[in-house]
Amino acid sequence: MGQVTIYLNDEIESKMQFAAKAMKISKSKWISKIIEEKVSSEWPLSIHKMAGSWKEFPNQKEIRFSYGKDIAREEF
Repeated sequence: MGQVTIYLNDEIESKMQFAAKAMKISKSKWISKIIEEKVSSEWPLSIHKMAGSWKEFPNQKEIRFSYGKDIAREEF
């Protein structure tokens, strides 16, 4: 496992410590999670949790209806 040394100003370090403590994980684990989110090719969990949170947002059928009728496809 690799190690990285970072330097943070006092304000950022304080915010990081608060966030890590709120999640009940070490600062190292918190930083590791942030880096993992940034380099991941999948949507973060925070985005998945937002699914369905906008009650007035149109569903897939409503969105497609506004496009009108699709043209006939060519047969191969």
